[in-house]
Amino acid sequence: MKTLLTAAALMAATALPAAAFDPANMTEAEKAAFGEAVRDYIMANPNVLIEAVNKMEEQRLADEAKNDKLLVEANKAEIFEDSHSWTGGNASGDLTMVEFIDYRCGYCRKVAAEVDEVVAKDGNIKLILKEFPILGQESELASRYAIAVKQMAGPEAYKTAHDKLYAMRGAVTLESLGALAKEQGLDAQAITQRMNTEEVSAEIRANRQLAEKMQIMGTPTFVIGPELLRGIPSTGLATAVEQIRTEAKG
Repeated sequence: MKTLLTAAALMAATALPAAAFDPANMTEAEKAAFGEAVRDYIMANPNVLIEAVNKMEEQRLADEAKNDKLLVEANKAEIFEDSHSWTGGNASGDLTMVEFIDYRCGYCRKVAAEVDEVVAKDGNIKLILKEFPILGQESELASRYAIAVKQMAGPEAYKTAHDKLYAMRGAVTLESLGALAKEQGLDAQAITQRMNTEEVSAEIRANRQLAEKMQIMGTPTFVIGPELLRGIPSTGLATAVEQIRTEAKG
């Protein structure tokens, strides 16, 4: 009898148009039979569940990517054209790569050499770095130092400070940053005093406000052309750049 009910439920479900299939109109026996039939099918074909979960994840990622593109478009002036962020690479490049960074972030340190390598080898990428300290007081101090150096000594000194901060081991303190300034041939007292000024605070504040609007909560975060990449691309930066260029060409 159970087999007959199961078969009847499945036949009824498949024979009717989707709009006509209404479980609310089924008898309790039919509901039970239909539920058991579905369970039996899933148990016999467990890959169906895996396919469904994969499809849901695929759709979720597609929706997130679409939303991220809208965020980039809505905030493109602040992302690509602010007046404070350090800019390197090819100023006239056909693609702009923006990175939100934190010097105490292990992943930022890990990808730093790759960023420089991709920009140098490609030759047609404009690179923008945005100071986004989110990992505590040492992150804040490191970013304030880098910005103070940029504001007082220029972009080349900033890039040197940027690289040295990633290579730095041990605690980030005013004393260790003062020593770093001297190593760079800078006025340590002037730099450490500058770190506490509104000019430096304003840059960090602007970057944090932009990150909030773009729902960025971690580092590294990249904006490459129209794409927002949350974290290091699993395929590598060079491949990500190639894919984004290919998509842009249609």
